[in-house]
Amino acid sequence: MSHDESTPETPAPAPTPEDRRDAVRAKAKQVQQRQSRTRLIQRVSLATVIVAVVAAVAVVITWTVSSNASRPMAQPANVSEDGFVVTNVTGVGSVGAEPTTADDEEAAEEEDTDADGGDDSSAAAMTAEAEPVETETPEPGVVDIRIYVDYLSSGAKDFQVANVQQLQKWVSEDAATLSYYPVAMLTAKSNGTKYSLRAASAAACMAHHSPDDFFKFNDTLLKQQPELDTEGYSDIELADLAQASGADDPQTVRDCIVEEKFAAWAKSATDRALDGIPDTDDISLTGTPMVLVNGTPYVGALDDGAEFAQFVLTVSSDAYYEAAPTPTPTPTPTP
Repeated sequence: MSHDESTPETPAPAPTPEDRRDAVRAKAKQVQQRQSRTRLIQRVSLATVIVAVVAAVAVVITWTVSSNASRPMAQPANVSEDGFVVTNVTGVGSVGAEPTTADDEEAAEEEDTDADGGDDSSAAAMTAEAEPVETETPEPGVVDIRIYVDYLSSGAKDFQVANVQQLQKWVSEDAATLSYYPVAMLTAKSNGTKYSLRAASAAACMAHHSPDDFFKFNDTLLKQQPELDTEGYSDIELADLAQASGADDPQTVRDCIVEEKFAAWAKSATDRALDGIPDTDDISLTGTPMVLVNGTPYVGALDDGAEFAQFVLTVSSDAYYEAAPTPTPTPTPTP
């Protein structure tokens, strides 16, 4: 009988502690490599997304800038050298009243106080004294009056209050042409709302869509002027004032004001006036109001209507006599 004899397998040696540490290190290295590859892929993906977003933003900005550059700036109609000629002076006070001053207003207040305790005869006397005295009309030849106004300027308000009635009178008698130039020099004086700019744009909206009501709206903006360093009226409130001034097609005027359609034009008009005022001897806008009579700046008291009236009469008289033909001397006969 034969027996098959086989050699038994030798069992694998048990891993030593060094082997186990090497295996752990190898495994950790593989995990680290996979994590590194993942982070690299994420960084590349993020960079790609950022580049794509930046490129898209650049395209949008380029398109917007080129679109705005190709689109002309909205400019109001009925404008002449950035000013609006007054075509209708009705609807503001009475025409032909005597110009008032600050002293006149104080005197009137004192008279009103005395009248409360006075008799009927004194009241009648004061009524007679209160009758308006017509201002003198300028010399023959139409006087050109140009007024640059910032609707946040207290001086512009003072001038309007003191002179609006005699300005109405002169225009209604065709003795003067009157133009207002809305500018925005005090844009930074309204707590960030840019009221001066928005008000100038609103005035341009009225002149564009409802020129016959521009004078009344301009008067309202000046007389109901907000305080300096306040927010001023909102666009909605400006539109309400325009509607109260009798704007034709009030919805169109309202949309124009709320959209600030002529704000860019108002800023450009202000810059042009700062560079130089047309038809003057190198005069530039330095403050508001700036009042020009036949191109000559008025430098008198802004709240004294009588002083301004005298200035207008003087300028018109000088212009009249300068324009008058000089008589030709008659030749003396020779004996």
